[in-house]
Amino acid sequence: MSQQNPMPNRRPANPNFASGPCAKRPGWSVAALEPALTGRSHRAPALKARLAEVIDRSAALLGMPEGWRLGIVPASDTGAVEMALWSLLGPRGVDVLAWESFSGEWATDITKQLKLPDVRLLQSGYGALPDLAEVSWDRDVVFVWNGTTSGVRLPSADWIADDRQGLAICDATSAAFAMELPWDKLDVVTWSWQKVLGGEAAHGMLALSPRAVARLESHSPAWPLPKIFRLTKGGKLIEGIFKGDTINTPSMLCVEDALDGLRWAEQVGGLKGLVARSEANLATIARWLDGHDSLAFLAERPETRSCTSICLKITAPWFTALTADGQAAAAKVLSSLLEKEGAGLDTAPYRDAPPGLRIWGGATVETADIADLLPWVDWALAEVAAQFAPAGQAA
Repeated sequence: MSQQNPMPNRRPANPNFASGPCAKRPGWSVAALEPALTGRSHRAPALKARLAEVIDRSAALLGMPEGWRLGIVPASDTGAVEMALWSLLGPRGVDVLAWESFSGEWATDITKQLKLPDVRLLQSGYGALPDLAEVSWDRDVVFVWNGTTSGVRLPSADWIADDRQGLAICDATSAAFAMELPWDKLDVVTWSWQKVLGGEAAHGMLALSPRAVARLESHSPAWPLPKIFRLTKGGKLIEGIFKGDTINTPSMLCVEDALDGLRWAEQVGGLKGLVARSEANLATIARWLDGHDSLAFLAERPETRSCTSICLKITAPWFTALTADGQAAAAKVLSSLLEKEGAGLDTAPYRDAPPGLRIWGGATVETADIADLLPWVDWALAEVAAQFAPAGQAA
């Protein structure tokens, strides 16, 4: 530490800012798991009721419309998305929107694994959205609502046609419970427990509109489906999946933790309260960045800034003067310093993202902790500048 760069006086009470698994709800302890029904079959009525409670509370909290199905599926959000892609795609051409790592992965699966013949990739770099006006709603459309690795979210659903012929398939894993989702504009929505409500990993949620169910019951994929992907039997939806009969064995510890997060969410004002908490975190960072000469949002347009996965780029002249390898090394030291001092854990950007910082601002993160983190970012950035800046360019 340089003598000219004193450390801040106060650290965040909870320095966990990872983008998944995310911070636990305020006040959480392992005591929340004590009611878990462990050591028993998840097919038993009492355990099945716990699983159904996760489904019912989630649907109610999110305002999911009547007629939608919601189920617990294996392999987190990735499993939920893959189930949708492998089970639903094929009858129509597909438009895939990609503007960060995970949406890029879905594009790869559709083009290189499913090898569908009629796929259009609508792509943009980190920080921007593709041209949404180019989307054709005669086709199925696959997209994320919020770019977990880019910090860029959709500003609205105005671009989604009400009279669409194709399905709107939305990966909402870092949006659900922190952003209002327009259910009337969507047909498939997926998320995991480990994001906004701070649940444990391994379990995903798959929500299907009546239009999506109709597609499942009328379309047989041309490729074999593994058992964990199968949503129909004999041409009919397997309704049990959406009532607590999970496809593979769930962790009842994780189920209990998910219920704890849902109950907490209800206590803090439901969906509106969760959205307000996340937006307050974004607003705190936005005020701090206003006039900042060394950091900026990665999202190019204010209306697309994520309130959960808040991604920042380093704009200081000394940083932009570095080589690509130098920038990557400097950014690594920045997040490492925050971790070493216990001020901010897991703030490094995703491995495919531009060098900078990623600060999780979901609803379980207290705004006071965000506020206490930011002086440490300034401190760490000055330390990095002293180490990496070319002569005469350090801040």
